[in-house]
Amino acid sequence: MRVLVVEDEQLLADTIAEGLRRFSMAVDVCYDGEAALERVGVHAYDVVVLDRDLPLVHGDEVCKAVHATGGEARVLMLTAAAEVDDRVAGLGLGADDYLTKPFAFAELVARVQALGRRARPALPPVLQRAGVTLDLPRHQASRDGTFLPLSPKEFAVLEVLMRAEGNVVSPEELLEKAWDEHADPFTNAVRVAVMTLRRKLGAPQVIQTVPGAGYRFGS
Repeated sequence: MRVLVVEDEQLLADTIAEGLRRFSMAVDVCYDGEAALERVGVHAYDVVVLDRDLPLVHGDEVCKAVHATGGEARVLMLTAAAEVDDRVAGLGLGADDYLTKPFAFAELVARVQALGRRARPALPPVLQRAGVTLDLPRHQASRDGTFLPLSPKEFAVLEVLMRAEGNVVSPEELLEKAWDEHADPFTNAVRVAVMTLRRKLGAPQVIQTVPGAGYRFGS
């Protein structure tokens, strides 16, 4: 899942981003509405965690821009305003969910995960294929009942491959969905992540290399 966090309180923004990364999300961060407009115009996000009261460009305008792109991104709007009228106004602008500050981080994660599932074609929160089980809410993976100690990045790569349902996923698509904007497009990070993931998944191999195209998850 790729997430954009837009929050002008930099410490809060960075804390949210770091926490979401522990759940294998690729997270970009910006601290004002103008930068947010640039990001949503370039990257295809699954979820945008959006503070409503932003400098330079108001969060309401960012919310409108997210939906104007015609993509599948869902918006979780954050605000210190807890009045019903404020929540209704935010939802009326196109926000998909609303969370008032202060909030429990566990609730934020759960809401982001739920919105992420809605941003894609409907798939269950627990993915199963070729004996591999990926439990997204619990952030756990297993094969034939044996727990797999995956790193957050390995978990993210496995999720992208399993969601593809047997279709080929290119290295570029893996970079877009499992890494953030700071990823070097010429890096071998994808190859290394797939290599370590294969080792942890064990035999028989379920991640196939398709020469010149990418990777496929299959039996």
